[in-house]
Amino acid sequence: MSRTNFDTLLEAGCHFGHLKRKWNPAMAPYIFMERNGIHIIDLHKTVAKIDEAAEALKQIAKSGKKILFVATKKQAKQVVADSVAAVNMPYVVERWPGGMLTNFPTIRKAIKKMTTIDKMTTNGTFSNLSKREMLQVSRQRAKLEKNLGSIADLTRLPSALFVVDVMKERIAVREANRLGIPVYAIVDTNSDPSDIDFVIPANDDATKSVSTIIDTCCAAIAEGLTERKVEKMDTEAAEDGAKKKKRVSKARVDATEAAPVVAEETKVSTEEAKA
Repeated sequence: MSRTNFDTLLEAGCHFGHLKRKWNPAMAPYIFMERNGIHIIDLHKTVAKIDEAAEALKQIAKSGKKILFVATKKQAKQVVADSVAAVNMPYVVERWPGGMLTNFPTIRKAIKKMTTIDKMTTNGTFSNLSKREMLQVSRQRAKLEKNLGSIADLTRLPSALFVVDVMKERIAVREANRLGIPVYAIVDTNSDPSDIDFVIPANDDATKSVSTIIDTCCAAIAEGLTERKVEKMDTEAAEDGAKKKKRVSKARVDATEAAPVVAEETKVSTEEAKA
């Protein structure tokens, strides 16, 4: 069954592309028609592509891997932050830190610096600083939190990148391509889909359009995480059952081995009594 439908996407305005003069010819297969100088996206293809991307994202989440969401444009920031935080995935909604993927160890150092400042606050070191130093450290912590707070739990490179507006996030897409990380993206009619592994042709400028697609993908990720949790519980239950069965079998073997010894001891005791 499809995760979304034509009417939902139509109501959200996912079908509106850019002006004809701004189009990218590589997006021709996803364009339905042109009206009043604006390209209209074929929503039947969008529905199919959303289902395909959502299923792939579900499998990644089910395997316990991370998906990094990138949306620094004003219309998508809050939508992505709210939806993605609910499924506990990392996201970037401020400026993309150049080299975040290709120079990941340096980014991790910056995140560790943020953790160090937090430790200073808890162990009392922070209160021993002068007022000027406290102000500088507080400002540094606020800046790190703003830019890197949402990826603090990302301890290794993500298994996939989800991008809103590939033209604006071209540096992120380039870094992911260089490292062989699959890219999922909402691609408008003015963008080049050739570097994207999972293209979702849709309007990337309207908040409602972005929200509809992100919510659908996050729902699929939530399903994957739930299935992973259930499978883990089943595995643990099966292991506990196997251990219990092993203990029972061992007890039976011990009892069987002990039976002849007990019988012999009883026989000896009987003979001694008769004597």
